[in-house]
Amino acid sequence: MNATVADGGRPSGSARVVEDGFVAELVLENGPLNLVTRPLLRAFNRILADLARRQDVRCVIVHGGAAKAFCAGSDIKEFGPVRHDASEQKILFEDMVLRNLARLPMPTIAAIDGPALGGGLEIALSCDIRILRDGVRIGLPECQLGGLAGSGSVRLSRLIGPSRAKQMLFTGEPISSDQALAWGVVNEIARDGSALAAARLMAATICKRGPISNRLAKELADMAGDLPLDAGLLHSTVSQQRIFDSDDLQEGAAAFFGKRAPTFVGR
Repeated sequence: MNATVADGGRPSGSARVVEDGFVAELVLENGPLNLVTRPLLRAFNRILADLARRQDVRCVIVHGGAAKAFCAGSDIKEFGPVRHDASEQKILFEDMVLRNLARLPMPTIAAIDGPALGGGLEIALSCDIRILRDGVRIGLPECQLGGLAGSGSVRLSRLIGPSRAKQMLFTGEPISSDQALAWGVVNEIARDGSALAAARLMAATICKRGPISNRLAKELADMAGDLPLDAGLLHSTVSQQRIFDSDDLQEGAAAFFGKRAPTFVGR
C-alpha cells in the first residue's frame, strides 16, 4: 500500500496515522488490548485535531492495528488514583476526545476486528459507520464493575433505541456480531475477510464521491435528531446552495453527460 505514516508527536504505544491517498487510518497501538489510557487519549486527540483541519482527507478509518482487541475499554488501574477527581482527570477529557472524533467533518468508519468493549465500543459509536468482523462480540460491560458507560449510554440509545440499549447497559453482556447487525449497532459484518479490508473498500467508494457533498450530508444527518423539522430543512436549503455554488457539482454533471467517472477536487 502506498502510504505515509505520521505519529503526531505520539508517545510510544498509543496511536498513529497511516495515510493512503484520500484515506487516513487512525491506528490504536496500546498493547494487545488497546486499553484506553491517558497517554492514548492525548495522542488520539492530537491526531483528531490535525485531521479536523485537513481538506484533503475524505474518509477516516479507526482500527485496532495488530492488537487482539479493537479496544477493550479503560485501564482499570487508573480508576483508584482519580476517584475524587475523576471529572477533572478522566471523564471530561475522555468525553471531549469522543466528541472530537464524532465531529470530524469527513465520514468516519470503525473497523472492528477484535472485541470492542466499554470505552472501546464508545469509540466505535463515535464513528459514522461501524463494520464488525464475523464472530466478534461487542458490548458495554461497565455495570459488571459497578461502573457506567456515560457517553455510550446516550449514543447507543440514539442509535438503536432505549429499550435495546437498556438491555445491553443493564446486563453488561456482550452481544454477537449477528445480534449487533440485527439491532443496528453495526452497519455491516465482514464474513469473508477482515473488517479493515471491508472498511477500506467502503472508504474507496466514499472517496470517489463528492467530498463537499459528503461533509454536508454528515452535518445534516448529525443535526437531524436535535432540531425541529423546519430548522433542519432551513439548514438543508443553505447546504444545497453551497453544493450548487461548487465546481464539484458542475464536474459531476459534465461527467454524467460525458459518460465518464467524475474527478472531484473538493471545491
